[in-house]
Amino acid sequence: MKLKLSVSMDPELVNKAEEKVKEGTFRNKSHIIEFALKHLLEENDES
Repeated sequence: MKLKLSVSMDPELVNKAEEKVKEGTFRNKSHIIEFALKHLLEENDES
Protein backbone atom coordinates (compact mmCIF):
# COMPACT_ATOMS: atom_id res chain seq x y z
CA MET A 1 0.00 0.00 0.00
CA LYS A 2 1.28 3.45 -0.86
CA LEU A 3 0.84 6.52 1.30
CA LYS A 4 -0.46 9.77 -0.11
CA LEU A 5 1.43 12.99 0.59
CA SER A 6 1.52 16.57 -0.55
CA VAL A 7 4.62 18.47 -1.65
CA SER A 8 5.39 22.02 -2.73
CA MET A 9 7.71 22.35 -5.70
CA ASP A 10 9.18 25.00 -7.94
CA PRO A 11 6.86 25.47 -10.94
CA GLU A 12 9.76 24.90 -13.35
CA LEU A 13 10.39 21.45 -11.84
CA VAL A 14 6.71 20.59 -12.10
CA ASN A 15 6.68 21.62 -15.77
CA LYS A 16 9.72 19.45 -16.48
CA ALA A 17 8.10 16.54 -14.66
CA GLU A 18 4.90 16.93 -16.68
CA GLU A 19 6.95 16.86 -19.89
CA LYS A 20 8.56 13.57 -18.84
CA VAL A 21 5.09 12.13 -18.22
CA LYS A 22 3.89 13.34 -21.65
CA GLU A 23 6.98 11.76 -23.27
CA GLY A 24 6.10 8.47 -21.59
CA THR A 25 9.33 8.31 -19.58
CA PHE A 26 7.30 8.01 -16.36
CA ARG A 27 3.71 6.96 -15.64
CA ASN A 28 2.91 10.07 -13.58
CA LYS A 29 4.51 12.69 -11.34
CA SER A 30 4.35 10.39 -8.32
CA HIS A 31 6.40 7.84 -10.26
CA ILE A 32 9.07 10.50 -10.96
CA ILE A 33 9.32 11.54 -7.32
CA GLU A 34 9.42 7.94 -6.08
CA PHE A 35 12.11 7.06 -8.66
CA ALA A 36 14.22 10.10 -7.78
CA LEU A 37 13.97 9.62 -4.03
CA LYS A 38 14.84 5.93 -4.27
CA HIS A 39 17.93 6.68 -6.34
CA LEU A 40 18.99 9.55 -4.08
CA LEU A 41 18.72 7.35 -0.98
CA GLU A 42 20.63 4.50 -2.68
CA GLU A 43 23.36 6.93 -3.73
CA ASN A 44 23.68 8.28 -0.19
CA ASP A 45 23.84 4.75 1.24
CA GLU A 46 26.85 4.02 -0.97
CA SER A 47 28.74 7.04 0.40
